[in-house]
Amino acid sequence: MKIIPGGVTAPAGFRAAGLHVGIRRNKLKKDMALLVSDVPAHVAGAFTQNMVQAAPVIYDRQLCQNVGMCQALVVNSGVANTCTGEQGIHDAEAMAAHVGKSLGIDPSTVAVASTGVIGMRLPMDVIQSGIDMLVPELSYSIDAGVDAAEAIKTTDIYKKEIAVTLEIKGQHVTIGGMCKGSGMINPNLGTVLSFITTDLNISSELLDKVLKADVVDTYNMVSVDGDMSTNDTVMIFANGMAGNEELLETDDDFPAFVEAIRYINRAFVRAIASDGEGATKMFQVDVSGMPDKDTARHLAKAIVASNLVKCAMYGADANWGRIVCAMGQSGVKFDPYRVDIEIASVAGHLEIVKHGVTTDYDEKEASHILSEKQIKLKAHMNMGDEMATAWGCDLTYDYIKINADYRK
Repeated sequence: MKIIPGGVTAPAGFRAAGLHVGIRRNKLKKDMALLVSDVPAHVAGAFTQNMVQAAPVIYDRQLCQNVGMCQALVVNSGVANTCTGEQGIHDAEAMAAHVGKSLGIDPSTVAVASTGVIGMRLPMDVIQSGIDMLVPELSYSIDAGVDAAEAIKTTDIYKKEIAVTLEIKGQHVTIGGMCKGSGMINPNLGTVLSFITTDLNISSELLDKVLKADVVDTYNMVSVDGDMSTNDTVMIFANGMAGNEELLETDDDFPAFVEAIRYINRAFVRAIASDGEGATKMFQVDVSGMPDKDTARHLAKAIVASNLVKCAMYGADANWGRIVCAMGQSGVKFDPYRVDIEIASVAGHLEIVKHGVTTDYDEKEASHILSEKQIKLKAHMNMGDEMATAWGCDLTYDYIKINADYRK
């Protein structure tokens, strides 16, 4: 696998565009994106587990389950189209219909996504005119992919995109993606929109299997603020234009594809954690030495989602009591007096807990390690061989400022 420049337009046959069309008041911020494949692509998706689900989530889930093919995706930022009743579904359908008409494709193969303020209806006149503006701008260029990645942001500070190439069944295959996520991020997805494109020839069923297996250890393991969004959507589109024979689960090259998807999704969740609202640091939590994977995941998520741990990271405070407290209230059974905890960054590493009690560590050295932009917290439970990783960010004063003024 090789990392290359680009995002969603890197694979063969994908065009994109992103513009400010008038949904958001700030004219300097793009607010609508369009992604189109030259041919219908196999599609799979993973969506929020929140009981309150946005209209586009309901629409896209049905598209993945009932149609299994997708040729275009339209995304708006600024308005979430959530808690808008039956009219919200009609608006999502109208978005897809207008894209289908504008491109001359089957509207049932058009996916939609929205992110922004909950409870507001989409301004459909602006949405439709925005689609009309986007269609002539569609391009295969890297810059077009950048425009699309910028258009799906809300409170994100920077765009998130990636592309890789690898060889599958003797053919050069490319995978690209764009993602947004900054606030309302909690395990089991959070205001995350992630769209992955590939020119690989693979079935929708196998795409779905790969994606569902991967989100458990990527998007479901990131937390910014403990709030689960209503609009989480992760979709992957495979148009087969690389020309390879259909990739099967039994093929020798299948693990390479799975690894590439894991690489892309891990890169995105790290970027989401780094770009958390008001964040100054990203921290990774590794929990090892558990008897099974699920309990390791549960402990890692408990640590990364703890507001007290997040505050300690902001203050570069090696207050390890907050880490063991977060694990202790997780519901997972473990022996506190078998736990070892280590902190690490580019500034060094330090074991601060051994068999559940403090070591004779230097507080200044610990604070120096925790003052870096990227930090690792490692908890070894000494109960087995399984491990899990989660990602989060510190909790700062700016987080409150951002969310207090979100609708202004």
